[in-house]
Amino acid sequence: MIVKNLNLAFFNLGPWEILLILVVVLILFGAKRLPELARGLGQGVNEFRDAVDSSKKEIIDGLDSGPNAKEESDSEE
Repeated sequence: MIVKNLNLAFFNLGPWEILLILVVVLILFGAKRLPELARGLGQGVNEFRDAVDSSKKEIIDGLDSGPNAKEESDSEE
């Protein structure tokens, strides 16, 4: 509950401002293109999340292996 309010407070948008933005988008792009825009936005958000998750995994894997992992692989050769 607190996190949800924090996100809205960050952008300082209330329900009327969000409604106004949606109406302006509807007027600018029309009702026919709105689903296409929403689909594209959703795909973009999913790709961004996947990239963030991949980066986090690489960083964590790098921290888990540590600097000793490279030294061990060099000494095996």
